[in-house]
Amino acid sequence: MASRYPVSLVWLRRDLRLDDHVALFHAARRSDRVVCAFVLDPPLLRGSRVGAPIVQFFFDSLRVLRKRLRALGSDLALLEGDFAGELIALARRTNAGAVFYNADYDPSAIARDLQVTQRLRNAGFDVHAFTDHVYFGADDVVQDSGKPYTVYTPYRRRWNARFETAPHPPVPSEAAARDKVLPREAIGATREIPRPEDFGHASSAAYPRAGLTDAHSLLQQFLDSGATDYAGARNIPALPGTSRLSPHLRAGTIGIRTVVHAAARLRDRAAQHDGAREAHRCAYNIEAWLGELVWRDFYQQLLAHHPRVAHEPFAEAAKEIAYAHDPAGYAAWCDGRTGYPIVDAAMIQLNTMGWMHNRLRMIVASFLTKHLLTDYHDGERYFEQHLADADLAANNGGWQWSASTGTDAAPYFRVFNPTLQGKTFDPDGTFVRAMIPALRNLPPKYVHEPWKLAPLLQAELGCVIGRHYPAPIVDHAFARQRALDVYGAAMSKMRRRDGGPLSRS
Repeated sequence: MASRYPVSLVWLRRDLRLDDHVALFHAARRSDRVVCAFVLDPPLLRGSRVGAPIVQFFFDSLRVLRKRLRALGSDLALLEGDFAGELIALARRTNAGAVFYNADYDPSAIARDLQVTQRLRNAGFDVHAFTDHVYFGADDVVQDSGKPYTVYTPYRRRWNARFETAPHPPVPSEAAARDKVLPREAIGATREIPRPEDFGHASSAAYPRAGLTDAHSLLQQFLDSGATDYAGARNIPALPGTSRLSPHLRAGTIGIRTVVHAAARLRDRAAQHDGAREAHRCAYNIEAWLGELVWRDFYQQLLAHHPRVAHEPFAEAAKEIAYAHDPAGYAAWCDGRTGYPIVDAAMIQLNTMGWMHNRLRMIVASFLTKHLLTDYHDGERYFEQHLADADLAANNGGWQWSASTGTDAAPYFRVFNPTLQGKTFDPDGTFVRAMIPALRNLPPKYVHEPWKLAPLLQAELGCVIGRHYPAPIVDHAFARQRALDVYGAAMSKMRRRDGGPLSRS
């Protein structure tokens, strides 16, 4: 029989909510009282792995969560420093007998959790871990042989089959815990929520809004107005065609089961539409959105089964790529000064808003790795420091896909033409003009190729190349051929050595 506890701690990490929270649900079922705790990690908060947008998002989310707990008569126990030591002290202060938490597939988090669990158990406390951050755990969707998938399409087929036969609905954790949260006075004095500035980060009103309330509002807005047009609108950065839920899924201000089941319900309702064509269109769009949520699970299980991808390319041949050393080119990419409007507009969006549209992420990643022949690790780290949704599994998976170094990656000979990408997905230049003031007066014909404007017209429109806006820092045709040569040489070298492929086509 499972043990019962007079009090249990729920150790929050990237699950800053009360509803659809697996660890909280089980703690409430097995305990008379529960205490929610979060431990601040100053070295991480001041380190290179996090930036201002994600720090602000987490702190704001903690603030919203504390308000919700206080409304229930309890509080968020905010701790700081040594994880195990702080949790042990809180457990003893509140007479807790166990600690419940949700697992994380980040290798550094796994190492931390093993150490903390051992110390908690040595101190006499029970510890229980659960799958919560992903819809299906890393070992839930595998091949018949038990091996993990390394290609998305068969993974998704198996994921869909499991979803149809063994779905994981949202858990009613807030309802289960509402009458069991430990009163505020029993928790005692706790720290105030810090400001990003306390850890060397600047705040910005332009960064994504945080908290469980905003998460549910965004979800509802998308279900009401965006989901049924998702497949077509998701690639247009000037449109509100995506859910914008990625920072919330990263911080756990909304549960993945809540999002998946909301999408599935909408898809099923769309299939009942009176018009067959419209029903098919809506269902197709929602299925495309569900596919993106499955990609999230795919990259998480890939990191869990192959933790080495956190530090090295999945494809062995990628280690042979002779990257260029171009600090000036990298700096221009970071600052949005490459001379290619769609690339620069995307980087300006990232630098000012702490978020970037997914299509733009692919474009700028392709440009950095293929046009500038820069190691994808540099771009991955830059995104990690500037995105409010910075997530190791998804960020690494996306960069390795674009760089043709990962599992199920884009073939190395796919080199995005940034001008064509801009014309295709921002045909009127609406997004580019919104991000780059120097290009606002340009007609659509030239907004993605301003260097083609005659000098007199440049002066007339206030966009003199080299003065108001930079010339392209690299020629596309030259960069494409160089990338093909360098990547091709790496693949040939690997094949001569042991026959290993660089990437799948």
